[in-house]
Amino acid sequence: MHIGIIGLGKMGNNMRERLRKHGLTVSGYDPNPAVTDVASLQELAAVLPVPRIVWVMVPSGKITDDVIHNVADVLSPGDLVIDGGNSRYTDDAVHGEFLATRQIRFLDVGVSGGIWGLENGYGLMAGGDAADVERAMPIFDALRPEGPRDEGFVHAGPIGAGHYVKMVHNGIEYALMQAWAEGYELLDSRKDLVTDVTGSFKAWQRGTVVRSWLLELLVKALEEDPEFHDISGYVEDSGEGRWTVHEALDRAVPVPTISAAIFARFVSRQKDSPSMKAVAALRNQFGGHAVRKS
Repeated sequence: MHIGIIGLGKMGNNMRERLRKHGLTVSGYDPNPAVTDVASLQELAAVLPVPRIVWVMVPSGKITDDVIHNVADVLSPGDLVIDGGNSRYTDDAVHGEFLATRQIRFLDVGVSGGIWGLENGYGLMAGGDAADVERAMPIFDALRPEGPRDEGFVHAGPIGAGHYVKMVHNGIEYALMQAWAEGYELLDSRKDLVTDVTGSFKAWQRGTVVRSWLLELLVKALEEDPEFHDISGYVEDSGEGRWTVHEALDRAVPVPTISAAIFARFVSRQKDSPSMKAVAALRNQFGGHAVRKS
């Protein structure tokens, strides 16, 4: 199988490499000449076999809108566009309807795995028609983690379902990171009693009910900088956490823990907090997100 990828940043570049390692042919386009395989979208369309599959991996919002409109101009009826970025699920219907006017197929796919996805694989959540999902399954099987397919991939429903599931996933992620961060601050506040904070977290990695990948990443961050001296407590939010709370308000679904985690990030922008340093460190560890230096 030969596919195209548009957007070769942190995620897109690693995904291209993982797909190639699993035997797929990938042609990537990016405005950055240092990473691109082709010089233009027109050249990308020319090198792909028909019917084409093009994976879009760019930031959500206007950039995704523009890319989908621009790539539609070089594709043909029967081609398939996959939006693997962090688009808001409400945008998917708009993109799907626009591409349908050109007889181009569309899938939305939530992708989780951050900078570790190249090595570990990516959790994938797809929305769209079953026939389109099946057509793209060799791509999903190459990107997902080793093991049973249903433990790393789901066809969640029609167009929009993939990004909706990813939105909720990220809301849960906010809450989990906040819990770890608050636990860190509490332990750190009693160094007169707990003399090995990092070791305390590390001792939870096997056999305890709270063992998790986030715990492993927190231990890694603490081993690199036990006091987070080099990290500011200022924490950004990517948008999906906010969208989760907006959706909960619209549906009258109580999400107090996720909401509190969002507001805690806002607090981080008002003062330098040890717990927010931990959240910033976790975001850097799992997603390669930039941290502000203290």
